[in-house]
Amino acid sequence: MPQQTAKKQTESESGRSQLSVGVAMSGGVDSSVTASLLKNRGYNVHGFFMALAQPDLEQQVERVKKVAGRLDIPLTVIDLAAEFNKTVLAYFTNSYFMGKTPNPCIICNPRIKFGRLLEKIIASGCDLMATGHYARIVKGPDSSFHLLKGLDPKKDQSYFLHRLTGEQLARVLMPLGRQTKEEVYRIAAELGISGVHGEESQDVCFLKGRDLKSFMALYSGKSPGGGPIVSLDGSEVGRHRGIHCYTVGQRKGLGIPDTTPYYVLALDPERNAVVVGKKEDLWRRELSAGHVNWLAGKEPGLPRDFMVKIRYRHAGAPALVMPPEKGQYRVRFQEPQLAVTPGQFAVFYNGDEVVGGGEILQ
Repeated sequence: MPQQTAKKQTESESGRSQLSVGVAMSGGVDSSVTASLLKNRGYNVHGFFMALAQPDLEQQVERVKKVAGRLDIPLTVIDLAAEFNKTVLAYFTNSYFMGKTPNPCIICNPRIKFGRLLEKIIASGCDLMATGHYARIVKGPDSSFHLLKGLDPKKDQSYFLHRLTGEQLARVLMPLGRQTKEEVYRIAAELGISGVHGEESQDVCFLKGRDLKSFMALYSGKSPGGGPIVSLDGSEVGRHRGIHCYTVGQRKGLGIPDTTPYYVLALDPERNAVVVGKKEDLWRRELSAGHVNWLAGKEPGLPRDFMVKIRYRHAGAPALVMPPEKGQYRVRFQEPQLAVTPGQFAVFYNGDEVVGGGEILQ
């Protein structure tokens, strides 16, 4: 990371110098409060909106324009639809066809939001970029930058950011990392923007109001057919409507009557089959992870114990991460974990710090 960038980040956090900050704005409460907080702290704030594959794009643009107008900051709309389609939507659909459960935000963050958007914000003349994520960025004594959990445990979003690099962290501010969601809503009310920002997004941005199956058929040009639902012994116990409609751990919607519920254990794209079993069959002590990103830029000494999250809402569990074999890292938990899902991500924490993480392969 260039020394000049580190100096700018330090100056911006201390407020000793007025710097130009490009805020990634969606029109929602988090990015709106982020922009207002930074402006009130003396930064030269410029809003940037990403035009991606949102089905309600025109409404979102109008909403974010209203927020920018209320805050009296300039706004630029950046068209990243082509890059988003090629990078995120292709990954999303291909993952489902391969029997995986994807997490598009984790792919979008390093390559689109903190990739192409960050590049365009810096190229526009801004010194830094800011987002409304609930996570913290801390500069270490060696001038390296570290990613930590947000202080609100209910809203911490560090899991989604584990594929960022130190160079990206050095150019980013996340002022909500030390706030709770309740405090953010209170700030929005005090700033008079409660009626301007939109509702908080709960879904994948490009699926809003759209059914997954119809989206898959529309985007990919394919209409995956149904197939067998099989038990662990290979017996057919039902029929499914396409493996992309299911995920590991799913109980509802299987249509298999029994004295105790069936759960999805695995998706088998080669046989176009959904494998089911009982809840006790869902527990696993180990997983393998690939495409691992280490935020420090290098692998730490392994084997090593970490707290490992296997999905966003997972509380995290103690596990030993082993050195890689043929690019795959074995993760061995102290206690078995429920519904380890290929396509999701295992993220490694040392206390509050995100050390790294990778895609769950099996």
